[in-house]
Amino acid sequence: MSGFICPFCKKSLKKAENRYFCEAGHSFDIAKEGYVHLLPVGKMHSKIPGDTKEMVLSRRRFLQSGYYDLFSDKLNEIVKRYASDGCFIIDAGCGEGFYTKRLSDCLESSGNIKIFGFDISKYAVKYASKSDKRTEYAVASVFEMPFSDECADILIDVFAPIAEIEFLRTLKHGGYFIYAVPSQNHLFGLKQIAYRSPYKNETRSTDYEGFEFIERIPVRDMIVIDSSSLIDDLFSMTPYYWKTDVDGSRKVRECSHLETEIGFDFLIYRKK
Repeated sequence: MSGFICPFCKKSLKKAENRYFCEAGHSFDIAKEGYVHLLPVGKMHSKIPGDTKEMVLSRRRFLQSGYYDLFSDKLNEIVKRYASDGCFIIDAGCGEGFYTKRLSDCLESSGNIKIFGFDISKYAVKYASKSDKRTEYAVASVFEMPFSDECADILIDVFAPIAEIEFLRTLKHGGYFIYAVPSQNHLFGLKQIAYRSPYKNETRSTDYEGFEFIERIPVRDMIVIDSSSLIDDLFSMTPYYWKTDVDGSRKVRECSHLETEIGFDFLIYRKK
């Protein structure tokens, strides 16, 4: 039995050698990389939703450079604090699986822990599944998650859209929600290059209905990048890529030296 449910009838999915299937007869092929597509065509707002192949490759190259390892290490530390044997963990909006795989590696010897990752981008999930065989991956939306009610002990959201209703539905009572948001000065040095009037990020509210706020854990560092291609990869994986005018984008592409603060705040919640 898999942890996923059928997107049509909401019954549990069983995993066979090359497909997932439910007792109602719905069947979903497993791609050669190992993931399953659970986003019904009728629920897709575009032919290929989510990040493009180019955006996914940019993110992979940058994250593999090691600049964000400290965020991944802190996430692993937090999850390990709350995880127990038999724990069911969901990485909502997992992208290309950088944080998911490093978490899976970290928890490999911590008992019978099950990790599930999903993202709306087929390209992202393809790369995630190809590099991480211990995690079950699916193409799906955070606003209609392919999991049963109150199945998860821990739910992780790193820079993905927040879907309060679905997060509440899928978390067990007393389960933990770990939400990573950018700090006020995250990538401010990059904004100073791209924008005429750079701005700081908004501080997120810590109040979400149905959740008890536990703590905010800040992670900060200064990084120096002396590679125009890596700077461009970093820019391409951020929302600023879409918000920057032609002149600002040109300045970023021509930049070969970047010094900037990076910062995440991990917000920890418990379901009431």
